[in-house]
Amino acid sequence: MRAFLGIDVGTSAVKVIALAESGEIVAAASEPLTLMQPAEGFSEQDPNEWWKQTGVAARAVVARCRARGLSIAAVGLSGQMHGLVALDRDRIGTPGDGGAVRPCILWNDQRSVVECDELERLAGGAGPLVEATGNAAFPGFTLPKLLWMRRHEPERYARIGMVLLPKDFVRWRLTGDFATDVGDACGTSLFDPAQRVWNEALVAAAGIQRGWLPTAFESGAPTGVVLPDVAAAWGLDAGTIVAAGSGDNMAGAVGAGVVSVGDCLIALGSSGVVLSPTAECRSDTGVAGHIGRTHTMCHADGDAKRRGSWCITGCTLSAGFALQWAHDSLWPESEYALLFAEANSSPAGCDGLVFLPQLMGERCPFRDPLARGAWIGLSARHTRGHLVRAILEGVTFTLCEILRIQRELGANPTTVRVGGGGARSPLWRQILADVTGLPVVTTNSEDGPALGAAMLGGVAAEVWPSVGAAAAEIIVETGRTEPAAKTGVENVYAAAQERLAAAQASLARLWRS
Repeated sequence: MRAFLGIDVGTSAVKVIALAESGEIVAAASEPLTLMQPAEGFSEQDPNEWWKQTGVAARAVVARCRARGLSIAAVGLSGQMHGLVALDRDRIGTPGDGGAVRPCILWNDQRSVVECDELERLAGGAGPLVEATGNAAFPGFTLPKLLWMRRHEPERYARIGMVLLPKDFVRWRLTGDFATDVGDACGTSLFDPAQRVWNEALVAAAGIQRGWLPTAFESGAPTGVVLPDVAAAWGLDAGTIVAAGSGDNMAGAVGAGVVSVGDCLIALGSSGVVLSPTAECRSDTGVAGHIGRTHTMCHADGDAKRRGSWCITGCTLSAGFALQWAHDSLWPESEYALLFAEANSSPAGCDGLVFLPQLMGERCPFRDPLARGAWIGLSARHTRGHLVRAILEGVTFTLCEILRIQRELGANPTTVRVGGGGARSPLWRQILADVTGLPVVTTNSEDGPALGAAMLGGVAAEVWPSVGAAAAEIIVETGRTEPAAKTGVENVYAAAQERLAAAQASLARLWRS
């Protein structure tokens, strides 16, 4: 008769689900969020809107649970990573007050390019920074944004009393506690993933006050309980446990059952994510002369009794977003089903047409905030179906380059579990299987991060003995797409990937001219 709330603070919406102890998702609700873009390359949201919309969705889900005789035993949290929520030091004692000194600067914000260079200098270079934090300096990460605030908004910066990530702002409003998890903390440029602690030397070198950083827990560990007034407002029992949770990438991996070495998650959401668990902390510190092409994170499989593992991740900024952009900008009157059908009728390799999906700059598999998208090789014979299929292939090639780098670093997946809205497309799954050469598996859940968060809540409440045990009990394979037989398609795709890489290298100079 117990259930667990999973809260996912996304970019476009807050989603809340209830996972019954039986493994069934018994209720779900989502509420939209507003994205603000006050200048070119800027991306912000109001943290108080997260809280408001979370409450609306949570109350609806809890009411449905109570109508079925289910009580909520724990809450787990997930959310967009890297966002900078800076709390006013004079207001942090009162969670109900809101307290942010400015709107949150989001994961896809590009304003802090100069500060990334500053961060590398503070760390002694790109290599030492990757060795210290597992990650290169990216504009989307949290510390470069703090450095940007210090330079451009000194009055606001002077008021900071605490720095939180998006889901952890919701946690603070929910429990009054300042806490995060070891995985989400890895996306700040202030955390040591190998030791699973804040990197004190880098904190000091950057001039960040140590007291601004919350306590970091393993993802399946409890961090506090719901405040009495929130419990009453949402219909929860007093003392309901709140788990640490994790960032959306790692929580989404838990929600897909990707918790063991040999697994791999490819999430086809607005952005595209490739995540491969590893038994050791592995960073891109100079393999083949490159540094920092992927991210190293603590995985979300630890709890109050055991330390978790690690994962190598990579995020390309435009995946499903590229398809959405093309639809909304060029063919808004056409159904997606028609676009996919036309793409399916076009040949692999698109008769020489390739698509560069860097519509908002790029993070992985190469760092370039100035990179831009393009169709290359257009001719009069190309149709709309070619254009759409080229988008699917271009995104897939980018994801598979990330996977290739992860293999260089020691990951060796035997299957790919696929999530996100793009996973609903049989054509996209087949392209992914053909290009990776691996079976592509779908599971019984499309709820990804929210489901993972709920599972972590159940682990914190000790309903499941471990994250792995929860995944084994709840996540079920529902479909499998095998790579095509050796018919030459692999050669077609290899040639298309070479054309894409050559186009990206050539156009990189143009974007800077």
